[in-house]
Amino acid sequence: MDNPLLTPSGLPFGAPRFDEIRLEHYLPAFRAAIAEGKAEVDAITANPDAPTFANTVEALEFAGAALERVSGLFFNLLEAESDDAMQQVAEEVSPLLTDYEMYVSLNAELFARVKAVHDGGAGPDLAPDQRKLLEECYKGFVRSGALLSAEDKRKYAAMEEELSLLELRYGKNALDATNAFCLALTDEADLEGLPQYVRDLGAQTAREKGREGWVFDLSHPSYVPFLQFSARADLRERMWRAYNARALGGPSDNTGVCVQIADLRLRIARLLGYPSWADYQLEDRMARDIPAVRALLDRLMAPSLPAARREVADLLAYAREHGYGEPQMQPWDFAWWSERYRAEHFDLREEELKPYFRLEDCIGAVFGLATRLYGIRFEPRTDLPVYHPDVRVYDVQDAGGRHLALFYADFFPRPGKRGGAWMTNFRELSAPGGVEERPLVSIVTNFTKPGPGTPSLLTHDELTTFLHEFGHALHGMLAEGRYPSMTGTNVARDFVELPSQLMENWAFEPAWLHTFARHWQTGAPIPDSLVARLVAARNYHAAYFQVRQLRFGLLDLAWHTRREEIRRSEPANDGSAARTAVALEQAALKDCTVLPEIPGTCISTAFGHIFSGGYSAGYYSYKWAEVLEADAFARFREEGIFSTQVAASFRENILAKGGSEDEAVLYRRFRGHDPDPDALLRKLEII
Repeated sequence: MDNPLLTPSGLPFGAPRFDEIRLEHYLPAFRAAIAEGKAEVDAITANPDAPTFANTVEALEFAGAALERVSGLFFNLLEAESDDAMQQVAEEVSPLLTDYEMYVSLNAELFARVKAVHDGGAGPDLAPDQRKLLEECYKGFVRSGALLSAEDKRKYAAMEEELSLLELRYGKNALDATNAFCLALTDEADLEGLPQYVRDLGAQTAREKGREGWVFDLSHPSYVPFLQFSARADLRERMWRAYNARALGGPSDNTGVCVQIADLRLRIARLLGYPSWADYQLEDRMARDIPAVRALLDRLMAPSLPAARREVADLLAYAREHGYGEPQMQPWDFAWWSERYRAEHFDLREEELKPYFRLEDCIGAVFGLATRLYGIRFEPRTDLPVYHPDVRVYDVQDAGGRHLALFYADFFPRPGKRGGAWMTNFRELSAPGGVEERPLVSIVTNFTKPGPGTPSLLTHDELTTFLHEFGHALHGMLAEGRYPSMTGTNVARDFVELPSQLMENWAFEPAWLHTFARHWQTGAPIPDSLVARLVAARNYHAAYFQVRQLRFGLLDLAWHTRREEIRRSEPANDGSAARTAVALEQAALKDCTVLPEIPGTCISTAFGHIFSGGYSAGYYSYKWAEVLEADAFARFREEGIFSTQVAASFRENILAKGGSEDEAVLYRRFRGHDPDPDALLRKLEII
């Protein structure tokens, strides 16, 4: 079979043949790549020579390269261009991948060779990245059950396979539940308060769904502005309840899946000798342990919670002055009154900003910022195939013309694409046999689509999201090194958000905004007064949003610090799993509420970050990284926000290094000291 997933593409830089990949290619490609990977592992264990770093650890690092290529394409498209058939392939592939992972991680002969190198004193003769690779390789085997008995290894393999299938089911349920709801309106009176761009989006969505009137759904570009601007409290409540009850009951119910995932993770952790899943996960993070995470969350929560409650009380008082009759600020009313308050007190309205943030101008500005800081260029490559017509691809070059990466950008929502925004790689930086393969980097967002006669105009939040994901992309594109598991964004989970959150700062810098923000119709530059109001409003409700994120971190810890299993088998159809999930959530968050808790809602059932997105026991890392970022950007403020010297230091010590050295050491090398949590509290003006 001539399978484009298995054969060299023949395209510049090894770009994937998206135009030739078909659904029927995936399963054969996975099977062939897994067989090849196993053969490469067998060659390592069959080597008659004594184990060395080169013939064992380094050889293992590059084993399974074909499987990495196939997985890098399939699982990224599963998130961005999925359907039921793709989901079915994912379910068939999942046990095959788990089997391969167990073939490697529970391979006694392979581990014996790795252990021999690890215990043989080779470390001093290795380069720093090689020493780190050796240590991580050995630790990876131990954390994957290499020291378990034969019987426990079988248990571990079975649990890992079950967990991978549960995580897939969770993600599918969340996506199905999100896509299942839409608010269809046919009476223009129901659109009261909605700006024209929101109405246009609703009309466009209706046309795409073959409906009359206007349709609003739970995707970010639709849901968020509807709650901000709709004057109809009943419709806002309907939207809010639908969003906050996703996968809570019904055909896509995730309550039982949440419980099963959490308990299975706990059983795996215990089998490996850890008290809880969080203890297991945090071992290789910057935080290292649960007390350190709790200390950070508590230190940030202590001043933030009373400040957030004051913000809500002030907003409630304002709303009552304007006729609001509720005794408490209801969650579906918060965004609407918040937008009104912001418009009045800061004279700042989202619809006033949007005309100045045409997507094409924002793309040029974000690329231009990278050029100004790091000297890199982005050349469009319309000759390279993409997986959807909306996707764009660029050749990223260094100042001297050296190719650094291919950069793919997929901006607009569509059916089959999960909500939110993320950065990923189709291929990591690698150098097998000393021959460098530069990365294939992608960002995926759900920005407002162009309408009839209008371009895509971003909200300021969307511009900030663009910068965030682009920061991740820079981490991938500017990577240097030879070992794919240690380059680019392959760093500790609580360090990975530093480059992304750092980039968000420029969204509030007048000196940058004035370089590109022009009215899409008149060409007039964004007024100084509007930028000043935007900057002044930056920390509007900062404490509220900080508490919101801290609550997510606390909920994550609640699921993953349990020492006792709740259920050991498939939940019965008696509502017990739903009660368990809701009760756990309520207990975790009861002491840090700022808005009323609404019955019939649940965060956990659609909290993909921790149940299917790789952030289990790690959601705190957003705040951990914000502390790093606040302290890091202070250096740009001290020496200049466009300082090429500071940017060069950040590139050399953070972006280029990946995970090749201890992240705390890399940060100190850039900043000169350890970060202080108060840097974030000062930035947000909470203290």
